[in-house]
Order: sequence, then C-alpha cells, then structure tokens
Amino acid sequence: MRIYTRRGDDGTTGLFYGGRVAKNSGGPEAYGTVDEAVSFLGVARAQGDAETAEAILAVQRDLFVVAAELATDPANRDRLEPGLSRVETAMIDRLEERIDEIEATVGMPTEFVVPGGSVVAASLDVARTVVRRAERAAVGHLADRTDSLVVPYLNRLADYLYMLARAVEREWTPTRGEST
Repeated sequence: MRIYTRRGDDGTTGLFYGGRVAKNSGGPEAYGTVDEAVSFLGVARAQGDAETAEAILAVQRDLFVVAAELATDPANRDRLEPGLSRVETAMIDRLEERIDEIEATVGMPTEFVVPGGSVVAASLDVARTVVRRAERAAVGHLADRTDSLVVPYLNRLADYLYMLARAVEREWTPTRGEST
C-alpha cells in the first residue's frame, strides 16, 4: 500500500463510510481545519510539561472524533458511535469541568492577553484561533443538522484552550533578560 492513491487528483476526497465530495466543500474545509488544530496542539504538547501534555493529548483525541463526524455524509450519520466518531455531550461536559478547574485556580485575566508569554501558551493560543476557524467552517457545513454537537464542542474547546494557555503562563517564569 502506498501513501498516494491518485483518487483525489480529480479534486475530490473520500468521506468516512463512503462517498466523495469536492475538496473545497464545507466538510473537508471544516475537518481539514480541525486537523490543522490537532497539529498546532502537537507543537504545544511537544514542549509542555507532563500534565499539560496529557491534557493536550486528550483534546487531540477528541478532535479525531470531531473530524470523523465532519467527514461523514449525513446519510451515514446513524453509523457513527458516540464518543468514537460522533461528538457526545460528555465530551463538552469534560471541557467545562476543566475550564472551571482552571478558572478556580488561575482566575480570569483582568486585562487583554497578548499571546507569547511562553512557547507552549503561544502554541495553545494559535491552536485556539484555528479551532475558532474550524468552528466557523463547521457552522456552515452543519447548518441543516440540528442533531450535531460539533459546534458546541468546538466553541467550548476554544474557551478551554484559552484558559489552558493562561494556566501555562502562570506557571512560566521569565529567564534572564526577559521582562515580566
């Protein structure tokens, strides 16, 4: 088996559980942006401490579920499994619990946050902005599907990544030559 199949050379891509769509249509735009967020989260995970890396890895795994749902033709939605290939309420609930934990520990910023307090936090902030773009793409792609939790999940995830970046910054201490 080779990495290239040549099936996409005509400008289409395959969907989860079958079917093909144009690569520039709503679904591929949305799940491609989710994939981009997963990669930026990988940059943050590779540089973070063990606890932060574990938290990021959990999000990356959740984003594979999000991408699977976005990559499925609505006619095959009944084949998706909650938590494995379809976003479920428990995934959103976990994010809200994590946000609440960080807010209770770190608190909310009292002024505008300029990304760049640390490499890990800045990477999380980039991932957050990519998640917001994925959310906007998902809104368009899922406009007629009221049964999907993808948009609420992505909305909450962006909030979580914002708070996680603030938590990482709080633990960061400047090194010689850097200002606080």
